[in-house]
Amino acid sequence: MRAVGVDLGERRIGVAVSDSAGQIATPYEVLHRTDSRDEDHRRIAAIVADVEAEVLIVGLPLSLDGTEGKAAQAARDEADQIQALFPIPVEMHDERFTTVEAEHRLKEQNLNARAQRKVVDKVAAAILLQAWLDSQ
Repeated sequence: MRAVGVDLGERRIGVAVSDSAGQIATPYEVLHRTDSRDEDHRRIAAIVADVEAEVLIVGLPLSLDGTEGKAAQAARDEADQIQALFPIPVEMHDERFTTVEAEHRLKEQNLNARAQRKVVDKVAAAILLQAWLDSQ
């Protein structure tokens, strides 16, 4: 089962894709937000269609104590908007620490800050997606 994971940021959207067996998540792309959420969602839908995904996983930014704040509610609202475009399930998954972990992994690879900024969102999406895959 191929899955797509997205990390919905305010300026960028990290995208990751699993292999067809649904075992391994790989960073895929970073989408820069446009002035139109509809356009952003169409771009996500195009990736989902292109890779023939069967499920879309959206990061849920919970607070450190596991509660849902404004950011989590905004992510849920956006996930609901995205769901309206897709004939496949859209699921939410805890994304706490994914960006921090992505930054740590990229530092271990000795990438400079500029290079990290270009890929950190898709690496965070891959960490999110891998966590979801492992929970299945």
